[in-house]
Amino acid sequence: QVPVMESGGGSAPAGGSLKLSCRTSGYKPTCMGWFRQAPGKEREAVAAIDSLGNTDYTASVKGRFAISRDNAENTLYLQMNSLKPEDTAIYYCAADEEYDCDSGAWIFGQDFRYWGQGTQVTVSS
Repeated sequence: QVPVMESGGGSAPAGGSLKLSCRTSGYKPTCMGWFRQAPGKEREAVAAIDSLGNTDYTASVKGRFAISRDNAENTLYLQMNSLKPEDTAIYYCAADEEYDCDSGAWIFGQDFRYWGQGTQVTVSS
């Protein structure tokens, strides 16, 4: 079993949409999040959702991206709308089975036990 596996990356024009999925297996996830890393840049937090469905976003994606989860399927989603070229990056899914996004520290990524291999998102201008 692969603890975390992303899918759904690809290419889109500026203003377009893409939806990422992340399936977990072998455990019941609590906090789940999306991170991204563009070439030559540090990893950046994107969004997170706790086991109750409470969400949090970084400022750069708020109002454009929507994170959601299906607890029955242990699957995480990221709906990305109004895409911009600066959204181009490898997107990583992260999950944990104890930490539940407490105190907003999720943005640092240190509390997530499981990470996916990443999926490429490319937005053309």
